[in-house]
Amino acid sequence: MKIFLVGGAVRDRLLQRPVSDHDWLVVGATPEEMVARGYLPVGRDFPVFLHPETREEYALARTERKSAPGYRGFTVHAAPDVTLEQDLARRDLTVNAIALPAELVSADGRFDPTPETLADPFHGQRDLRDKVLRHVTDAFREDPVRILRVARFAARFDDFSVAPETMALMREMVAAGEADALVAERVWQELSRGLMETRPSRMFDVLRECGALAVLLPEIDAGAWTLRTIDTAARLKASLAVRFACLTGGFGGRSAGIKSAGASGLALLRALCERWRVPVDIRELAEVVAREHSHIDDSRALDAAGLVRLLERCDAFRKPERFAEALLACECDAGSRPDIDPNPDSSAFYPQRPRLLKVLETAAAVPTDVVAKAAQQSGATGPKIGEAIHRARVEAVAASLA
Repeated sequence: MKIFLVGGAVRDRLLQRPVSDHDWLVVGATPEEMVARGYLPVGRDFPVFLHPETREEYALARTERKSAPGYRGFTVHAAPDVTLEQDLARRDLTVNAIALPAELVSADGRFDPTPETLADPFHGQRDLRDKVLRHVTDAFREDPVRILRVARFAARFDDFSVAPETMALMREMVAAGEADALVAERVWQELSRGLMETRPSRMFDVLRECGALAVLLPEIDAGAWTLRTIDTAARLKASLAVRFACLTGGFGGRSAGIKSAGASGLALLRALCERWRVPVDIRELAEVVAREHSHIDDSRALDAAGLVRLLERCDAFRKPERFAEALLACECDAGSRPDIDPNPDSSAFYPQRPRLLKVLETAAAVPTDVVAKAAQQSGATGPKIGEAIHRARVEAVAASLA
């Protein structure tokens, strides 16, 4: 039995990037041997085990053969006779198909690979030097998730190019209908991770170039403005929810987002979120931004009553953090204008955000319990109490603006 460190840990160490986790490959072992050594089996589709002490994952070397369309259409063969090179050959990109013997990794996870110590049968080190994302073998075409993974890696390593032959292969896969077979969970997983990368616009550039964007996200018009907006969100270290809202927010006719604006745009957004099972909190923020961004942009022209109504429509009193994120999404949109170079430490180019946050602070400070009690004592019930609270908030905001 021989153990290797493989995949992202080796790649990132060679790129002098932080190594976040370790993927271990075991060659020449059976599941029974792993259990006998104290490893805990956890793999459902293929043999994966947890180390008895570190709880890191150790996978048995395996080969895969396509047996049906889609993500799960594989027959897996894991056995002691599967070699290291055979296992590396099933991986997606050459830069992820490099292995280091486990004995060269210290107990605390440190390692210093050299070309002589690495197993690199598919020249991943060369592609790292040349900054190229290249598929390992033609087996790449057997897993459509790899289309999304290449796009995501392009967003992470934004100075890498996609090899022409890899792009051609991805186009063939899309044309063959492989992208149509992707399951919602994996699509959202890869899209969400790509949105959180350094330059998320590259993910959509790659998806559009290979034809997958029109299949997976036909509602999205990934034009220059939209792509600048999500890159601005990345530069401002925005959350996933904000970045998704920037992608889909339908910023009128100025930035694209969802292809249709208004009510039809909201319907398209909801259909997209339903199809890919976007989490509720992320979906809700995207809807607020799509519906209210123009009112937020134009909020400097609103009087106190209009400002309070805007806060109420955004449910800002119950969900102030979500409202703050909606404002940040609108700021990212403003910051994506070609003539703007936003300073992450200043919102001077988008004064609406600090102004509306101050308005919310003022309106939220109104003692609603006191106002409600006074309204009840004067005979008000039900909606009339809500109207009294609304008036009190308007008065407070008006006084602050005077």
